Amino acid sequence: MFPDFHYLLRSLFGIDIEGLSVIKTFGFCVAMAFLGGAWALSKELKRKKEEGLFEPEVVTEITGVPATTKELVWLFVIGFIIGFKIVGLFLTSNAMADPAGYILSLAGSWPAGIALGAVLCYLRYSEKKKHQKPKPVEQKVAVYPHNRVWDIIFIAAVAGFAGAKIFNAFETWDDFVRDPIGNLFSPSGLTFYGGLICATAALYWYSRKKKFSFRHLCDAAAPALILAYALGRFGCQLAGDGDWGIYNSAYVTEINASANLVKGGPQDYDRAVHLNPQSFKEFPEFNQSNNSHYIPHKYFPAPSWLPDWLFAQNYKHNINNAGIAIPGDSGAYNHVLPVGVFPTPMYEIVACLFLFLVLWKLRRRLKYPLQMFGVYLIFNGIERFWVETIRVNYKYDLGFIHPSQAEIISTCLVIAGIILFVSAKKRGAAASTRSLN
Repeated sequence: MFPDFHYLLRSLFGIDIEGLSVIKTFGFCVAMAFLGGAWALSKELKRKKEEGLFEPEVVTEITGVPATTKELVWLFVIGFIIGFKIVGLFLTSNAMADPAGYILSLAGSWPAGIALGAVLCYLRYSEKKKHQKPKPVEQKVAVYPHNRVWDIIFIAAVAGFAGAKIFNAFETWDDFVRDPIGNLFSPSGLTFYGGLICATAALYWYSRKKKFSFRHLCDAAAPALILAYALGRFGCQLAGDGDWGIYNSAYVTEINASANLVKGGPQDYDRAVHLNPQSFKEFPEFNQSNNSHYIPHKYFPAPSWLPDWLFAQNYKHNINNAGIAIPGDSGAYNHVLPVGVFPTPMYEIVACLFLFLVLWKLRRRLKYPLQMFGVYLIFNGIERFWVETIRVNYKYDLGFIHPSQAEIISTCLVIAGIILFVSAKKRGAAASTRSLN
């Protein structure tokens, strides 16, 4: 795996630049997910604007005035945060060893923060001073939703991150109770559906505030959401962030410097588990019974005509250092899983890219509001429910069934999507009939 660009370039091209370790592949892919989602959302919002589905918000812009105190204060705060944390990352000792921990800590560079904040304030003050007029000029400007794409992305990102952490706390309640502050502010541990629910609620509030159609915003966002999710899963796969499937007991890792994954029988799997009990301590059944068969796994060797990596990977050099240490490897990410796991991020990448193409093809054919979003909920729910069958998650005891949080929510989303699609079609057809009469 490639937890950062140092590992990535060294593996692909033999280039060994230690400083590239600051660029994490997961963070890079998340940034690409935001850019990809923004592109798809902008395209759809513009198309819907051309179809007359959005009314603009008319705002008054005043030009020719000097920079306000409030404007300069906000610029200084933004510049200070970027300088204190991002620039400080290169100036603070040992920050490179754990960039994620550094970003979430109180450490940073005060001189860099103050300097960058001051520079941004000076540049804005000079720019406004250069265009200042003796008399301010007021003009009315029509602002459409596609002009607010980055506002929409920012609100969705903040609310989505908060929701993902809150829902993850419920899903891993025991860990949260032991360390609530560390759990909430940890860079790992995010629940997608929690993010989706909270981001949707935040955007509903925003659309009401800006007086544009939330229904058409949902439809425009559907392809963008599935594309962003697929691109984000690239980061999970490249970094090996722990979001993989259950163990495939047909594959074990060779405990040597190469740490290759090889096919093995049930006895090889049992041996790997009992030789490395620390890697399986997350499973209370194993700790209680000392029986490897209680650990969630499937014996599924790849057919001879397909590559093994489609069915199992050991995520060597994973970013969480999960598993066991690789003999002779002294790098920052020197762990590997002792038993292969199903590479579920890879499955979701393929599935969601395909679903994005389907939604992109359907977007002009579904003419009634919320039909597209209903289809998205159905596709997303089915895809996530399917992948949950080979994922390790906390299971709720509901008597005769034991679903995970994601399985419960994905089932609800499929049902909601079907109801939304059918009701949207009925409402749209009824409205069309009334307009003809």
